[in-house]
Amino acid sequence: MIKKIDAHQHFWRYDPIDYSWINEEMLSLKKDFLPDDLFPILEENGVEGTVAVQAFQDEKENDFLLDLAEKHPFILAVVGWIDLKSEELPVRLSKYKSYKKLKGFRHVLQDEADPEYILNQAFQRGLKTIIGLGYTYDLLVLPHQIKGAIKTVSNFESGSFVLDHLAKPDIKNGQNEQWKENIKALAEYPNVHCKLSGMITEAAWNQWEEKDFYPYMDTVMEAFGEDRLMFGSDWPVCKLSGSYEQVVGLMEGYFKGHSESTLQKIWHTNAINFYQL
Repeated sequence: MIKKIDAHQHFWRYDPIDYSWINEEMLSLKKDFLPDDLFPILEENGVEGTVAVQAFQDEKENDFLLDLAEKHPFILAVVGWIDLKSEELPVRLSKYKSYKKLKGFRHVLQDEADPEYILNQAFQRGLKTIIGLGYTYDLLVLPHQIKGAIKTVSNFESGSFVLDHLAKPDIKNGQNEQWKENIKALAEYPNVHCKLSGMITEAAWNQWEEKDFYPYMDTVMEAFGEDRLMFGSDWPVCKLSGSYEQVVGLMEGYFKGHSESTLQKIWHTNAINFYQL
């Protein structure tokens, strides 16, 4: 039996102001999603633990997720948010020293109008600070922002970065060749990993076939290899376009025929190594 870890999922107590990114097309997400909702699904799919990732840019969500992680052992790690541009960053970080499950941070770069927001001097200084403390960094970017991510990882070759959702290629309308080239360039840096997550919501919702994703999975498999890919469900956001079971099935279908060693890495070991679980 292959062990599984879900390296990317979310929890929230829904608030229309805090979670304003949940628009009218996402009505099914306008409610609470908590550990008791997810745990039975994990058991049904043989997933032993998860990494809970921020979905709201405020430190109070760190407190919320860390509290959940304290109460629910299956939450193995938390990826939080902190203002990397703040001059008080070292002070803000000091409060988290005792939280062993806080493994890294993320900023919702995809919502920033400036495609090179990540290259802001203060932001880069903040990255240097968290990397120096051993935290990981999740890159949430769109295809046109990948070049900024490439420049960033070239500045911090000792940092541990992971690309969320394959940088959200336009699966609905067909493969973007520029995305493909940029993915290859990003993957040249051995300190960058990639989550096989968030794909079904980039396709036509509830109208996709598994084969629609294979060209994109081929690209990241070729670029990152079996040692730098990890499974992530993006639950509950994935529910907009399919079930947790379908996301797992997509992975199982694509990797059918691969060696047990390869499967163990992508489903389990790579997430453990990256997040030091």
